Amino acid sequence: MLAKNILKVIPMLETVISKPIFRVLTDLTQENRLEVALPIAIKDLLRLKQKESQEQMAVFEQRYGMDFSTFKQAWDEDRIADKYSYVVERDYWEWEAATTDEARHQEMLENLL
Repeated sequence: MLAKNILKVIPMLETVISKPIFRVLTDLTQENRLEVALPIAIKDLLRLKQKESQEQMAVFEQRYGMDFSTFKQAWDEDRIADKYSYVVERDYWEWEAATTDEARHQEMLENLL
């Protein structure tokens, strides 16, 4: 759905996109047609962002020995030691953000495919 919407906007973008941005986009994707290069670049960016989120999630999973949903349940049931310490609370919020971002990036990728 999103890809179809992008294609409808392309004629306007061709008149608005700067030459340096166009050159970078076409160089990165090896595609001279903007309507092809832009979706490729967006997919690549989403995959990169998704990988970053997954790597961050893996750090927390290693640190706590569980996935976020299990950690959240343990948190809600007061089974996490030092739950309100700065480090543990920060980990909770960053882990939740990484989990949310990963799911959001996956959804965006699915909409582009």
